[in-house]
Amino acid sequence: MTTLTEVPETSAARETPARRRRRVDRLPYLLLLPCLVIIAVLLLWPLGQVVAMSFFRLNNVRQLRGDREWPWVGLGNYTDILADPFFWTVLRNTVLFAAANVALTMVLGTLVGLLLNRLGKRMVAFVASCVMLAWATPALTGTIVWKWIFDDTSGLVTWLFNALPVGLSQALFGRSEWTGYGWFNSPLLFFAILTLVVVWHSFPFIAVSVLAGLKSVPSELHEAARVDGAGPWKVFWQITFPLLRPVFGILVVLSTIWDFKVFTQYYVLAGGTQDRPTFMLSVYSYAEAFSPPPKYGLGAAIAVILTVILLVVTGIYVRMVLKQEEDA
Repeated sequence: MTTLTEVPETSAARETPARRRRRVDRLPYLLLLPCLVIIAVLLLWPLGQVVAMSFFRLNNVRQLRGDREWPWVGLGNYTDILADPFFWTVLRNTVLFAAANVALTMVLGTLVGLLLNRLGKRMVAFVASCVMLAWATPALTGTIVWKWIFDDTSGLVTWLFNALPVGLSQALFGRSEWTGYGWFNSPLLFFAILTLVVVWHSFPFIAVSVLAGLKSVPSELHEAARVDGAGPWKVFWQITFPLLRPVFGILVVLSTIWDFKVFTQYYVLAGGTQDRPTFMLSVYSYAEAFSPPPKYGLGAAIAVILTVILLVVTGIYVRMVLKQEEDA
């Protein structure tokens, strides 16, 4: 008579459902770990270095290489910046420029998104592809093209103004010859051209994002509103905008961050950092850090201030979103 031997219970068999759930719950974090490591290396480490540099007086490359010691100044760089009246002029330029660009980008992008939503499939594909060319164009390449368009001798804008009738040009602008006219010499005109370049490069992303949001809005709501006699303006503000409020909120925050940090377009159009009256915070930080004599610590402090401002803007938006969810 054969006896049955007991099979030893394995660890897999002894595993409880709760332990199995905990093991499964850790899986998403393990999958995210490589991305978090890359973000820490590429973003958090350089940010930490900039914050650390802002507390020292660094005036030459040898200090950055470690050949010389870093003199500790604490909050000295920050107090020097905040006590400088020029910093507040630069901050005003940055805020006004960002506000104007965010408003124009959102309005133009929303209008283009609404237009795309009303077109047929083939026209949407064609128009969206043409619009996205501006977004896909590198900022440096696009800005070089715009600088050629406003060239004072062979630019397209100069040619168009020279093609105006002499009497009309004289009556409207007070001059009839535009060859050699410095389009970038006036601060107001410079900011107007810079705004044109930035909005041209930014609005396609807003348009496509708004279009994606519009596709999620039930068409029955729009049809019911039209049956009740609501016009396009009323339909947008009472139906479309409330439903897409989170989308618009995210786009406003992203546009604010991008427009506060505009550098490439400014540097190419201005031809460097010589025009101090038109400085913005990103350009001001670069100029203080790398213009002779270099002040790396001061430039790092300005960059930290810019980062804090953007974090505050993002925090305000997140708080508004959480408050809306609580009210809902």
